[in-house]
Amino acid sequence: MVFVDESGFYLLPAVVRTYAPVAHTPVLRHRLTRDHLSVIGGVGQDERLYFQVHEHAITEVEVIGFCRHLLRHVPGKLLVLWDGAPIHRSRAIKQFLHEEAGERLHLERFPGYAPELDPQEGIWRHLKHVELRNVCCASLAETRKKLRGACQRLRHKPRVIRARIAHAGLV
Repeated sequence: MVFVDESGFYLLPAVVRTYAPVAHTPVLRHRLTRDHLSVIGGVGQDERLYFQVHEHAITEVEVIGFCRHLLRHVPGKLLVLWDGAPIHRSRAIKQFLHEEAGERLHLERFPGYAPELDPQEGIWRHLKHVELRNVCCASLAETRKKLRGACQRLRHKPRVIRARIAHAGLV
């Protein structure tokens, strides 16, 4: 079982609390831009993390590519749980299931708007507000590098991944 979701990582920093000397407010310098990386990710019940990063909006083409990626890395039958985003219900996804992955891949949607049921939402929150807190990047290449490092650090913290799965009530 793999929980899948998409998120955006912007050049604008996710500002959280920090320590600073009294009367010296920390200042983050950044460019005001909406440039971002689109990331599709999954967390397995076995605590493994899967990510693919794109510099453009994620479409059904990237979703199908990510499903193929999961099929290559997860042996046996695979259950994917995700939200009801329109790209998850597209004709291309249905065709992919019918023609290529119907034997091994089964897709299920979370009910309505229920982010608390999706452990991947907790993974995004941890990446943005813990691993990448107060990070200011000047380019998408730098953002990609920082995100890759954050993902690698998170992979070495299985207790955090377990906690996100447990918080969703899936233990």
